[in-house]
Amino acid sequence: MVTTVTTDPVTGLPVTVQKSGSAAKEQEDRFLKLLVAQMRNQDPLNPLDNAQVTTQMAQLSTVSGIEKLNTTLQSMSQTQAYQAAGMIGRGVLSTGSFIDLSNGAAVAGVDLPKSADSVKVKIFDSNNQLVKELDLGKKDAGSSLFGWDGTTSTGTNAPDGAYTFSVQATQGGISVAPVSLAVGLVNSVLMDKTGPKLNVEGMGLVDMSAVRQIL
Repeated sequence: MVTTVTTDPVTGLPVTVQKSGSAAKEQEDRFLKLLVAQMRNQDPLNPLDNAQVTTQMAQLSTVSGIEKLNTTLQSMSQTQAYQAAGMIGRGVLSTGSFIDLSNGAAVAGVDLPKSADSVKVKIFDSNNQLVKELDLGKKDAGSSLFGWDGTTSTGTNAPDGAYTFSVQATQGGISVAPVSLAVGLVNSVLMDKTGPKLNVEGMGLVDMSAVRQIL
């Protein structure tokens, strides 16, 4: 904000006038005025050093560039914040090994760095006892969902609640290092210096870049 004092043409009283402008722009204007004045009043026998003038101009350009970069980053952060806010109440797929069974249905996921000819999921209860093993067969590389109907290995129905799972994926008998993915509900969004974080039920704070799918 630039503040100047002028005279009201009607009353003849001094009036303060404020004009919006960036700090870098104000600094640039002051620098150019000083540079022009300095060049006009320079000693003909000892003129300004061209190298010094070039250095000063480069420094000024750097300051201006930094402010523009900060403005761009701020705009990007605001855009990400709007996107994150729109995810509240939605389910997201991110790194995790828990699976919630509700009304006899549960969903989780797996991420494969490359295709696998055998993908198996083992589901465990709160006592780390094996409840069910799922054979997902062949899977292509990338993230994918799988479902569990709540039945156990003995054919009974498991009670609703929180379970954990592990994934084994192989190609030609060699592990392809699968990553377990959990599904959680976005409850809120937290803004920090690095950008928006999603507060996901069961996962805590999750960076938006860690979200594999929005459900």
